[in-house]
Amino acid sequence: MTPPGPRLGILISGRGSNMLALLDAIAGGGVPATPAVVFSNDPAAPGLALASRRDVPVAAIDHRAYRGDRSAYDAAVARVLAVHDVDLVACAGYMRIMTDAFVEAWRGRMLNIHPSLLPLFKGLKTHARALEAGVAVHGCTVHEVVPEVDGGRILGQAAVPVIAGDTAEGLAARVLRQEHRLYAAALAAFVADAAAARRHPIALLDPTP
Repeated sequence: MTPPGPRLGILISGRGSNMLALLDAIAGGGVPATPAVVFSNDPAAPGLALASRRDVPVAAIDHRAYRGDRSAYDAAVARVLAVHDVDLVACAGYMRIMTDAFVEAWRGRMLNIHPSLLPLFKGLKTHARALEAGVAVHGCTVHEVVPEVDGGRILGQAAVPVIAGDTAEGLAARVLRQEHRLYAAALAAFVADAAAARRHPIALLDPTP
């Protein structure tokens, strides 16, 4: 039986652990959506094989073949999403900065998960930067994608305490566990009632290290 809800395109660049968490939530009835395609900018991304084993359509276009022409690359990605009749896009470890034109075409229909409590630590190496800054609490954020990188409306956050002696790797592992919980919950709320999800962001707390 085909799951209900919008057709979801999931964009990945690597192993796809958040992608798997979303697919698990959909299969378990927690997210009312249909997995339409898992797409990667790296044809060798391990997550593609994992999605294929779950009978989810997969596609890949090597971004290196479009070096220096981001617009042409994003246009190719848009064609893949159109072929698979995608309604809603979830970026799950997709390590590409997309063009403004692509983002605007999906405004209000594209989400991302970022490994920090935005607006803190936009961009890369968030866990190391959090430790360098000496924050007591770190975490992750699900937000709408807009042209400003990591600047879209926040749909949910999960907090993780920073503990004495933390390393970037250990902190990242604990945050990742919360990413898996948060992304599914935020996507489910967004699909069920996008307006409500925007007004009342989800907040999760991991009380244990």
